[in-house]
Amino acid sequence: MPSPKPVPPDRWKLSVAPMMDWTDRHCRYFHRLLSGHALLYTEMVTTGALIHGDVPRHLRYNVEEHPLALQLGGSEPTDLARCAKLGAQWGYDEINLNCGCPSERVQRGAFGACLMAEPQLVADCVKAMVDAVSVPVTVKHRIGIDKSESYDFVRDFVGTVADAGCQTFIVHARNAWLKGLSPKANREVPPLRYEWAYRLKKDFPQLTIVVNGGVTTNEQVAEHLLHLDGAMLGREAYHNPWWLASWDAAFYGAACAELTREQIEEQMCDYMTREAMAHGTPWSTIARHMLGLRHGLPGARRWRQVWSDHKLKNMPARDVMALAHSETRSLVS
Repeated sequence: MPSPKPVPPDRWKLSVAPMMDWTDRHCRYFHRLLSGHALLYTEMVTTGALIHGDVPRHLRYNVEEHPLALQLGGSEPTDLARCAKLGAQWGYDEINLNCGCPSERVQRGAFGACLMAEPQLVADCVKAMVDAVSVPVTVKHRIGIDKSESYDFVRDFVGTVADAGCQTFIVHARNAWLKGLSPKANREVPPLRYEWAYRLKKDFPQLTIVVNGGVTTNEQVAEHLLHLDGAMLGREAYHNPWWLASWDAAFYGAACAELTREQIEEQMCDYMTREAMAHGTPWSTIARHMLGLRHGLPGARRWRQVWSDHKLKNMPARDVMALAHSETRSLVS
């Protein structure tokens, strides 16, 4: 196995969460235009999908997306090691194990948040992956499962898994209720306990601890970074993507690129054209990820309506953009 690559100390400072049906490669390309430094994650890919399915379809990405992490779903150490190795061979910068998803479909596969009840199994999975790849193996998890509230539970989980070689933990600071709540409700109903993530960092100062859940502003990010190594942002980053454009200057000391929303939109049109030529991808498959680009601006609703109008699907993407701008100007002039 090759020697581990050096990992920048701020690798996990800011990241966009893995979100099913959302953070595909088109979404990630869009997000990379907005932030050159944030760590991006794939949607969860199950071991079964990689072992028995179309590997290129699941693992293909744009080189511009780096730094980029592959999130895996599974609970069998041998399968996870095999898939982690595939991810490393494809060039992913990190392999992440999902121990946080509460959906019943994921539970039926015996992985996701329900794995937190079996910390030694998670440790076995992590060790198998660590032994198979030279890139970091990380774990995304909740602070507990169901309505049992005990800091000792998450502390012991992290300690057991860390002993197997995991050095980075992404802590969704809510319990996962495995019965009685939808995945959406699981992101909203169980109370947030950021202080438990802070305690984990105090108890395990040698580990990288990243917080996830309910973070929607730069002010909140800055507060978390006083206590932790990073913050992972989810739905707010997706629905209000222009927020990402502030991150490089605010948190990485990078000069602001000063790109406008219109310039980002133009670059996405160029990408849509390339994707259509290379893979036959309809522009609407890509455009759905940028519908929040003009969030909060006059005419944003009409702009979204044009870009999501499937009656325009046979028009070139640049013609759709021109129509969207024309319609928006007529409303705000």
